[in-house]
Amino acid sequence: MSASGGTKAIIAALGANLGIAVTKFIAFALTGSSSMLAEAIHSVADSGNQALLLVGGRRAQRAATPRHPFGYGRERYIYAFIVSIVLFSVGGLFALYEAWHKFSHPEPIVNFKWVPIAVLLVAIALESYSFRTAIVESNAVRGKASWTDFIRRAKAPELPVVLLEDLGALVGLVFALFGVSMTLLTDDGRWDAAGTAMIGILLVAIAVILAIETKSLLLGESATPEHVAQIAEAITAGDEVERVIHMRTLHLGPEELLVAAKIAIHAGDSAAEIARGIDAAEARIRAAVPIARVIYLEPDLDRTPAAS
Repeated sequence: MSASGGTKAIIAALGANLGIAVTKFIAFALTGSSSMLAEAIHSVADSGNQALLLVGGRRAQRAATPRHPFGYGRERYIYAFIVSIVLFSVGGLFALYEAWHKFSHPEPIVNFKWVPIAVLLVAIALESYSFRTAIVESNAVRGKASWTDFIRRAKAPELPVVLLEDLGALVGLVFALFGVSMTLLTDDGRWDAAGTAMIGILLVAIAVILAIETKSLLLGESATPEHVAQIAEAITAGDEVERVIHMRTLHLGPEELLVAAKIAIHAGDSAAEIARGIDAAEARIRAAVPIARVIYLEPDLDRTPAAS
């Protein structure tokens, strides 16, 4: 994934959410709508999340140290996991609490009745722009993968996070528009509470999905099947290696891959020939898969029993 593409999508989402949050808080202050308050807190949480993703991306660029010899690439995964926690607690749980409170004490929208509708329509337009930016940047890197596969298999967390947040924001705005509209039509504040509850359930569901996907990245994921095949082909492309006995790969970060493999060499090769062969295989791997930056190749003899 292009880091610049992810950053562009984050900045677009951050700008949209900051502007939307201000207008939603003003609308809540004028009308007392719980849906508007839930959406305002949602926008604040999203803005904080995008700031966290930017911080994580910057901190991940630090050089390796003796204490962290493989660098800090996984900081991007850590901050993406924090985003899921913030979205769950600040966004989802607050909205559910506010829905329960308003359902227990429903209040119709009396003052400035047109304000929530206008704010929500403007917010939908701004969120649509942010969502479109995330889609364009994602299309540049997802290839032929479906959207579900892209979100599940992406090694860089920023675009999937922004995509899910923007999608949740758009659907949440539709829920809020439904709750506010029905409250204005019926003068029954429980519709407003229902819209708030739907927003809360939506945010909790998205937070759980994000937590599951980023947890997998934190635990350590292997290279994609395409990269594994390219690496294996690169190793055996020269005459120095008979075959790959076994291989393990691990993402140290979105754009940094560790490759460890045991390779079968010719029994009669000298130490100098083995060393030159390993160097050549490493060069071929880096040419085939540029993100393979940490490579360990262990030479061994092929002890596979001969076929009778």
